[in-house]
Amino acid sequence: MNEEILLRNDKNKIAYLVFNKPEKLNVLSEKMLEALYDQLIKLENDEAIKCIVLTGKGNAFCAGHDLSELTLGRQAPDGGQEYFQKIFEMCSRVMQKIQEVPQPVIAQVNGPAVAAGCQLVATCDLAIAGESAKFGVNGVNIGLFCSTPMVALTRNIHLKNAFELLVSGKIIKPEEAQNLGLINRVVSDESLEEEVNELATLISSKLSAAVKIGKKAFYKQAQMPLDEAYDFAGEVMVTNMLYRDTREGINAFLEKRKPDWK
Repeated sequence: MNEEILLRNDKNKIAYLVFNKPEKLNVLSEKMLEALYDQLIKLENDEAIKCIVLTGKGNAFCAGHDLSELTLGRQAPDGGQEYFQKIFEMCSRVMQKIQEVPQPVIAQVNGPAVAAGCQLVATCDLAIAGESAKFGVNGVNIGLFCSTPMVALTRNIHLKNAFELLVSGKIIKPEEAQNLGLINRVVSDESLEEEVNELATLISSKLSAAVKIGKKAFYKQAQMPLDEAYDFAGEVMVTNMLYRDTREGINAFLEKRKPDWK
């Protein structure tokens, strides 16, 4: 799998994807993006997997794009334009695929998550960070405005807060990231893996068909005016109510027993 640049470990219906370039702070190189996209494509139709966890090997979650690789790309006759377009388009496909896969995706933030690494956190459906994590869209510090991370960031936190991070390039602690709404919560570094596993296990215990239809509807309705969102959500509820396992779940609740989901 691309020289094991991305590790995958499946356990108890959960797929753990681990960025495996700790010596480079798990940067999103071209190979890393390809490996991550390939795994997401495989997971998209894997009914045995109910939840996905993204994390990094070592002391970093992800430090963004590989600047040394981008520098080499600049040596092309066109100054790197074609290569840069390829990399950023690939990155955008990965981010969109994270929200397209039916399984909820949890970011297990075990260290710095900056630039496109912060974009990854903002893109994931859920995020839990350890105390040593830190966040920023700090490309402006080297003269590169984090325009693509901006897309995910502005869909997570208030616009003024997002703009301040983008134009200041400052790095924030996980407590502030939680207050801004970028992550769900902060836990100790020692309990991070356990906390994420507990959440992933809880999600995996739910009716996957309901979670699948719910995740898709969640992102779709968020882009609609209020009246259209309610009309759409009502249609989703009707569809969900007609599922055999939903009927069984309701009956099991009323009869005070565990549902027999197929």
